[in-house]
Amino acid sequence: MVLTIDVGNTNIKVAVFEQFNLIDKFVFQKNNFQNNFKIILKKYPNHLKAVISSVSLSEDDDILWLKKQIHVIEINSETKFPFKNGYSTPKTLGIDRMVLAAGAVIEYPNQNILIIDAGTCITYDFITNKKEYLGGAISPGLSMRYQALHNYTAKLPLLENNPPESFIGNSTNQSIYSGVVNGLCFEIEGFISEYSVKNAQFTIILTGGDAIFLANRLKSTIFADENFLLKSLQQLYTYSLQND
Repeated sequence: MVLTIDVGNTNIKVAVFEQFNLIDKFVFQKNNFQNNFKIILKKYPNHLKAVISSVSLSEDDDILWLKKQIHVIEINSETKFPFKNGYSTPKTLGIDRMVLAAGAVIEYPNQNILIIDAGTCITYDFITNKKEYLGGAISPGLSMRYQALHNYTAKLPLLENNPPESFIGNSTNQSIYSGVVNGLCFEIEGFISEYSVKNAQFTIILTGGDAIFLANRLKSTIFADENFLLKSLQQLYTYSLQND
């Protein structure tokens, strides 16, 4: 069994894989790292190995603690990836984006691929059918947009995410819902449209915590999989073993 661990900006997501089958998943906040992993390790005590990618933790006490419990492979910029990195500042490229690109290349070989990760931030990443990572874009995610409206105005409330009742909001809350949700959907559709100008065919993967919520509101044909990063870690783990 393999644990795949995604340490994001907000939460930690953990999946348990039996070969390539995802059999269990956990999501928790970073402030209770060790206690949550004690629960996971107690539930799955035998033959566990782990692969981890982190956008915020790197060799801190929690990860060092985990390495004392089980064998851990930490994905970083020195890891061997199955694509050519064409980013002009490769050392600044987020490890989560690199893992997603790796999973996309392995899962969809010889295809142009646009990966949209809808989490704390929205990231767009494009990989060519020649396994060349070109880059993409970064913008605020849904929760960040709600927080910005509240924090940078005097009276707008901080709202939890909800689908707008109508395109034309007839109250302050509904206007915020319409602006945030529809605005982000228009942004995503706009990016897809721009990529299609130079690429007649490409596969679109939508992932991240808000993937399913957004997928139901997009017109474009996409593959929506909120667990794609966790699956990509499993794919990259296997790729690393085969190309060590």
